[in-house]
Amino acid sequence: MTAMIALSFGMAAVLLLAACVRADRVRGWRQSLNPSAPDVPDAFFVVGRVIFLVMAGVMVFEGFNLLRVSADSGWSDDELTSAVRQATGDLDGWMYRDDGLTTDSAYFDDYASLLEDKVIRYGGGGAPHSGVGASPSATNTDTDAYFTVQANGADAAFCTHIERTRRPKDDYTPPGINGDEGTVTERAYGLAVTTKKGEC
Repeated sequence: MTAMIALSFGMAAVLLLAACVRADRVRGWRQSLNPSAPDVPDAFFVVGRVIFLVMAGVMVFEGFNLLRVSADSGWSDDELTSAVRQATGDLDGWMYRDDGLTTDSAYFDDYASLLEDKVIRYGGGGAPHSGVGASPSATNTDTDAYFTVQANGADAAFCTHIERTRRPKDDYTPPGINGDEGTVTERAYGLAVTTKKGEC
């Protein structure tokens, strides 16, 4: 991508230089190479300059377009810092329930996907909708886990700590089919999430 951007702007510079070459200099070169060649009218040079200028404009436009695409394809440190900060605030105190029957969330350990999705969500309009990775530490458990959060294009890295605890006071027993007391209690769990700069 960088090479294509440089090529676009380089070609634009060459075309602009070509448009600035004086007519008498071109005639002199032509005369030295082929003395018997017919003279070139001024209109030819006017048309040539216009063509060179238009082509240079196209190359400049393409160069800036490639710069925009390049910026949109990677994360900046500021974008990642802001997104991780917001994702941490969103997940800290996050609660979920598990009925022990239809889900296996009491043993929820897919924190990496949860964290990556949150960071991408808070990336903002300029950040890509992908390219975020949350690498787990080898000592992680279902209730205590550390992740190094990084993103393509950004040099920054963050260590996010996720701790899960039981919250019995938030357990919920839905009513039975006939409106009587239910028999299944959904157990509540909460997450405590903190983040610091640097790898775990």
